[in-house]
Amino acid sequence: MSTQCETIGKKAAGAPIGFFERYLTLWVFLCIITGTLIGLFAPEASQTVGAMELANVNIPVGVLIWVMIIPMLMKIDFSALHEVFEHRAGMGVTLLVNWAIKPFTMAFLAWLFLRHVFADWLPPDQIDSYVAGLILLGAAPCTAMVFVWSNLCNGNANFTLTQVAVNDLIMVFAFAPIVALLLGVSSIPVPWDTLILSVVMYIVIPLTIAQLIRSRLRRHGEVKFQVALARIQPFSIMALLATLVLLFSFQGEAIVEQPLVIAMLAVPILLQTLVIAALGYWLNRQLKVRHDIAGPSAMIGASNFFELAVAVAIVLYGFNSGAALATVVGVLIEVPVMLWLVRTVNKSRGWYERALPQR
Repeated sequence: MSTQCETIGKKAAGAPIGFFERYLTLWVFLCIITGTLIGLFAPEASQTVGAMELANVNIPVGVLIWVMIIPMLMKIDFSALHEVFEHRAGMGVTLLVNWAIKPFTMAFLAWLFLRHVFADWLPPDQIDSYVAGLILLGAAPCTAMVFVWSNLCNGNANFTLTQVAVNDLIMVFAFAPIVALLLGVSSIPVPWDTLILSVVMYIVIPLTIAQLIRSRLRRHGEVKFQVALARIQPFSIMALLATLVLLFSFQGEAIVEQPLVIAMLAVPILLQTLVIAALGYWLNRQLKVRHDIAGPSAMIGASNFFELAVAVAIVLYGFNSGAALATVVGVLIEVPVMLWLVRTVNKSRGWYERALPQR
């Protein structure tokens, strides 16, 4: 393995969790309150922003989402793809869980809880939309925050880079078909043209722009690239928070009238996160994968690319849809749950390594 690649891996996956990321749940909560208050007391403001559309795409939201996603996609190092075979077992678990299990378990949990367990307490005209939002959340494996989770559980830096690069490459081609399949199984109409437009707008184009910027910045050296990345990273979180304020300004009245909806949406998301993390961790242990590989392998499946899910939900179903609200609930609970999972992975290292061959 080259020294250069190792350096890149350590820098990308080894940075400590930032101020905005550490308190993301608090910021999201404050955005919910702010957006809800705007929706209740100044609805004309959010309606004005909502009317700024071009080809059914809201311009302010589109700009915010690109600002949100591009800095995260700049971390992806596609040159690390050649390392896939070095950690075949861990990568196999990652791909199996992310693409063959996770979207389908999320669809099942959404069906179970939203159509049956909680159906009597949810607005009937929004249930399909809530289910769609959870499907979008489950079909988008984590791209950015997994670097943080990997670092906190002492994960292998180069493996983290490699699995993110592979997942992003697969997402370009697999996200739309999987979402369409699961929406169809759930008897929800599939707006294929809008779905494909969303993939192009929120995966293909920003990924291309991010890689072009990455390539240009790295010509000036790795240190300058990391400095530039650190400077623009806060704008990504700020754009996410601004989007959430707009989103909840449209949802304000519904939230006040139905405060338990968020709690009910959180149940399948929480169960999904715990089940997927446990499954990935256990499979890696069964396959005798090193602990520093098993940690990030489990973390990427447990967390979500919620920025993409929020973006696609808004484009497909609108700002004031149940789908958009469901994806935002994923943002609300992900950080505290993932921090708890990181602690669990770290504390269980002794138990995990007892199953590995002794050196």
